Amino acid sequence: MKSNVYLDESGDLGWKFGAEYRRGGSSRYLTLAYIIVPRASKALPKRLVRECFRKWGADPKQELKGNRMSLEQQDLIIDQTIQMLHKEPNAHLGAITVKKQNVAPHIRQDGNKLYNYMIGLGLLSGIRKCDHVNLIRDNRSVKVKSGNSIGDYLQTKLWFEMCSCTELVDMPQDSLGNNSLQFIDWISYMVWSAYEDRNMYAFCRLQPYLSTKDLFFGR
Repeated sequence: MKSNVYLDESGDLGWKFGAEYRRGGSSRYLTLAYIIVPRASKALPKRLVRECFRKWGADPKQELKGNRMSLEQQDLIIDQTIQMLHKEPNAHLGAITVKKQNVAPHIRQDGNKLYNYMIGLGLLSGIRKCDHVNLIRDNRSVKVKSGNSIGDYLQTKLWFEMCSCTELVDMPQDSLGNNSLQFIDWISYMVWSAYEDRNMYAFCRLQPYLSTKDLFFGR
């Protein structure tokens, strides 16, 4: 099977915990969310976003970030997401969240390695049996300190650690021009907001349809 993965994050990679978040401090949590979609059905998340914009009477050329959504908008997104997952049972929605204050100081020296590790931990088991995967993420340039790209890092883990034959291509894009990235931005915000702000409503509705992992929560 050939698949596309759309991935985005909510929260930040900062480590300033001496002040409240949004008042000079860093987020306490970082969430990466993703959807794995068979390539034959890759248009489904895009259509979902366009349908939401149509029902809202909003301009589809103006990106709506997750942190600007109303509860009514979140409800529509979740309803449409459930319908999409029923329509394409081979699609997989997932998220991984790290409690940043429990991350050891030596790991904090290179937050990009944590970012890469989270992607690998959350994503790779879901794509290891695919023949070919396009990883489509927001076009931030995140690399491990050694200079290897995310694509190289994930490819190495697939081939050498998981004995997978999956070929992975990293394809960062601008979320403003990619409706599927806007969709996963919405999902990542709804998951992250449950941890960061205790906004549980959307997360509780999504949870039965979402694979979740927590990292560094145990101490």
